[in-house]
Amino acid sequence: MGILDKLEEVAGAVVAVEGLKKVDPNASMLSEAAAAVAGYKGTELLKEKLESKDQPDAPEQPAA
Repeated sequence: MGILDKLEEVAGAVVAVEGLKKVDPNASMLSEAAAAVAGYKGTELLKEKLESKDQPDAPEQPAA
């Protein structure tokens, strides 16, 4: 896990908080924290999904 991975996740958190501020300018600190966590974890999950689609599936072994 390199510095670029962490930067991607932090960028996801920042984008989520900024999106929340656009929707609700008077959002509470708790709402902003929840958006940051969701953006951080969401970026991580999205990256895992994309990486798993890039890898071809192993051929299945027939049951003996």
